[in-house]
Amino acid sequence: MLGINTKLQELERQGKAINLSIVGAGQMGMGMVSQIMLMKGVKPSIVVDIDLDKAFKAYTNAGVKEDDIVRVSNISEANKNMENGKFIITDNAEIASKANLIDAVIDATGVPEVGAKLAIDAINNKKHIVMLNVETDVCIGPILKKLADNAGVVYTGSAGDEPGAVKELYDFADALGFDVRVVGKGKNNKVDLDCNPDTVFDEAKRRGVSPHMLTSFKDGTKTMVELACMSNATGFVPDVRGGHGASGQVSDLPKLFTLKEEGGILNKYGVVDYINGVAPGVFVIVSSKLKEVRAEMEYLSMGSGPNYVLYRPYHLASLETPLSAVKAVLDHQPTIVPLNGLVSEVITIAKKDLRKGENLDGIGGYTVYGTVEVANVAKEINAVPIGLINKKAMLKKDVKKGEVITYDMVDLDKSSLVYQLRQLQDRFF
Repeated sequence: MLGINTKLQELERQGKAINLSIVGAGQMGMGMVSQIMLMKGVKPSIVVDIDLDKAFKAYTNAGVKEDDIVRVSNISEANKNMENGKFIITDNAEIASKANLIDAVIDATGVPEVGAKLAIDAINNKKHIVMLNVETDVCIGPILKKLADNAGVVYTGSAGDEPGAVKELYDFADALGFDVRVVGKGKNNKVDLDCNPDTVFDEAKRRGVSPHMLTSFKDGTKTMVELACMSNATGFVPDVRGGHGASGQVSDLPKLFTLKEEGGILNKYGVVDYINGVAPGVFVIVSSKLKEVRAEMEYLSMGSGPNYVLYRPYHLASLETPLSAVKAVLDHQPTIVPLNGLVSEVITIAKKDLRKGENLDGIGGYTVYGTVEVANVAKEINAVPIGLINKKAMLKKDVKKGEVITYDMVDLDKSSLVYQLRQLQDRFF
């Protein structure tokens, strides 16, 4: 991100601005709009949400005058009011990518089907697309990136989200020639595979978040999605299904993430994993074959080796997302994208005993959770990616709690865009 501040200052000096549309005015979208208002050379020009009061509040909380906020329902209204310097709110998501002056679209919904539609609309309208929606990316990211490349626009994950934050550390270490052995993230609570929106409701209300979102955090699905994103961007794989999920402090990581024969927990290097106890940070484990490098690392208080931890103790979530949009617009570069096809998959696991004819509900719900697995293994066992599960998915047979849900067990919603893009992706890659 070096030099972005000076580029934005120059845009501001010239009286220009990068126009962004934000889809989703939940917790992440709210904070993002306020952060953008503090930036030079960037404007949160459109906020989209099915709840227009939330979209309106996103602007007023950021200090925008009510007279400068205009509700619109079609493209022509949006274009006219944007040209007059107004801030736009709407419940029509198509406006986010079709408005003339928009440079980049930011998806802050976390819903795979919505993410698929937003990404396709943005790409078709020659707008860059920033996915603060890792759930979509780990299911159909490779095909979306391919389509964006063909259209000459940038498809990218988000800075500030843990995968984007860890990718910055990985790129730094890799550029310096370190042997990068592990990439990972912290988790601030133990996985509770049995939780659901009812059991977390009081906590969600207290924290001001959606019960479904909190469920996806507490049952581990969100962490699995983030690990899969890191895997797909680096080529690293989970050492075991779901990761080890060990506990420790930052100082423990270099020894913990060594091979078993070296006293650690790993079967191999080149892996993604998570650790209980160092949240909200991200880390990479590195080594070097050269004694002079190792000697200087020790001199610099990085430990005695052979493994060292590079640790970033924060990730600012949606507050950093605008930087990915700016980087896409100004430098035509992504923050984090899949390498080529999927390296890892987030497969679907039954959260409880389920019966034939029962409908599933998807991420953050009552019936299933996701866990990370090597993509080739997921394919061999015919596992269904959790991004394809929605409320129209119906079981064709009974499934036991803890079982992997496979394609032969369930009738999926074949009319969904995410399903159709996944079929195309599976053929293409």
